[in-house]
Amino acid sequence: MNQRTSQPVIPFIDVAAQRRRLGGAIDAAVAQVLSHCQFILGPEVRMFEAELAQFCGARHAVTCASGTDALVLALRAQGIGPGDAVICPSFTFCATAEVAAIVGATPVFVDVEERTFNIDAAKIPGAIAAARRAGLTPKAIIPVDLFGLPANHAGVAAEARGLFILDDAAQAFGASFNNRRLGTFGHATATSFFPAKPLGCYGDGGAVMTDDDAMAEVLRSLRMHGQGGDRYDNIRVGLASRLDTIQAAILSEKLKIFPDEIDARNRIARRYSEALRGTVVVPEVPAGSLSVWAQYTIRVPAARRDQLAAVLRAEGVPTAVYYPIPLHRQQAYKHFPVGDGGVAVSDRLSGEVISLPMHAYLEVATQDRIIDAVRRALV
Repeated sequence: MNQRTSQPVIPFIDVAAQRRRLGGAIDAAVAQVLSHCQFILGPEVRMFEAELAQFCGARHAVTCASGTDALVLALRAQGIGPGDAVICPSFTFCATAEVAAIVGATPVFVDVEERTFNIDAAKIPGAIAAARRAGLTPKAIIPVDLFGLPANHAGVAAEARGLFILDDAAQAFGASFNNRRLGTFGHATATSFFPAKPLGCYGDGGAVMTDDDAMAEVLRSLRMHGQGGDRYDNIRVGLASRLDTIQAAILSEKLKIFPDEIDARNRIARRYSEALRGTVVVPEVPAGSLSVWAQYTIRVPAARRDQLAAVLRAEGVPTAVYYPIPLHRQQAYKHFPVGDGGVAVSDRLSGEVISLPMHAYLEVATQDRIIDAVRRALV
């Protein structure tokens, strides 16, 4: 119980509620794997990959060990490395830029839209120009579908100018842009199955979706140490990055109820926005897009954010700040180039955003308690 209130502390993401709903099905799926003991690339992995591809409309879904590995594998499959520039937004989790550095390339930061928090397509040419001035060859761009909302993929495609487009949908798998699910925009889409994601497993996991047959073949090789026709015939340098069979079995069961959970998340988000509009800046979803609401992120004046978080914490309402330091200011990344026009929006958002509890099992009474606490805190 919280020290300042007799009410219980609200879970920020209630994984246990979903576990209760799926308990028997999950237990049976795991028991099946324990029975056949094919723990690495067992039949459930192949089944889940087929289900995943069908769900999002891609020709191929290649699973791997994490969302970060999914991005790395896709960049390696394209041969991106030293001397190459990979354009990515500054207002995102570090993995988006990290993967460029891991393969030896250079991340080049671009600003985001104030309204959606996603990459500003109009700033892409400036990032390409900055990369070239730095002596780099622009090769790829990683738009991020932040907080569950798809980026402007039409704008990205129009401004990418021949770059390899790798959609980072780690927070937004299941979302739609122009009434089409993520998974087929750009050349490849990477996602994560980290437990807190809208479609999460009980450990780590990731996947790459693509319509490119040749790329899918290379991805499958890379995740198995670069093997060719035989496990001891390695035709490229790869890594060990496979989704465990148990996690695939769990994800198959979760995928069955995923559309229902997406509907619930959107219903909850609409209630938040209707109740809080005018008190805070609520998130917007452009026409033709559908968010999966990995986070419900509001904006408040920077001078009041810490106070809001403290008041809510005393009321048993947890909050989170994603991301208080944009990538271009972090120690590991501040020496990398920034696109022409700067990243002022990323700087501003990092001081104003704060996320409220969001998951598909957030009950109306609990949500009303959160809404009332936010309103009282900002009076």
